[in-house]
Amino acid sequence: MGRTARKIIRIDEEKCDGCGKCASACHEGAIEIVNGKARLVKESYCDGLGACIGDCPRGALTIETREADGFDEKAVAEEMAKKEASSRVIAEAPACGCPSAAARTLNTSVAPGGGAQIPSQLSAWPVQIALIPPTAPFLEDADLLIAADCTPFAFPDFHRRFMKGRVTMVGCPKLDDTGPYLEKLTEIFSTRGIRSVEVAYMQVPCCSALTRLVLAAREASGASFPVRLTRIGLDGAIQESRTE
Repeated sequence: MGRTARKIIRIDEEKCDGCGKCASACHEGAIEIVNGKARLVKESYCDGLGACIGDCPRGALTIETREADGFDEKAVAEEMAKKEASSRVIAEAPACGCPSAAARTLNTSVAPGGGAQIPSQLSAWPVQIALIPPTAPFLEDADLLIAADCTPFAFPDFHRRFMKGRVTMVGCPKLDDTGPYLEKLTEIFSTRGIRSVEVAYMQVPCCSALTRLVLAAREASGASFPVRLTRIGLDGAIQESRTE
């Protein structure tokens, strides 16, 4: 594709907070989060229509007319096909392919030795959303904890407060491809009789995408169960906890 004067997205890095909403809204894959900022990774992937603009909470996106590579619809389709295939391989990897992905229920009884040792409340394995099969036995009639990756490091009493009595699932709404997560959670919510979900997420803007993902999956599944959204501050304190 040759270069020509055309409409194309412009990103104001000073305003961008790296929340990732624009990257999710860009179906052509032209925008990615790089080092905490939105970047136009390839001019030929941007169609110039500005579908991403309305999703930016900081007003960092505008459309400008300048010389740029032409929009390459074929290249976009090929790139999206590659990403979809990659996500499918991760989401559908058989448990037998890697011992670390084998679904299992764990014993959460108090560890021997007494003293001040705090017992683990991890009740099932694996914990990564990408690795948990929707058919895992431990999901049946479960109370779920869906936690952002960073939360256990910020909240000092994470096992007792959040994990006790729940099946834990973790993921990062900023770094992970959440498309397969939405599909997987929707399937789990619609078929496994989930009783409740608590979402633990950090105060940083990008992390709130996890709450929207879970609520969207519940709506798509048609299931009815309470979802508690708990926001954790960088200082380790619970800033807000509400039920939707």
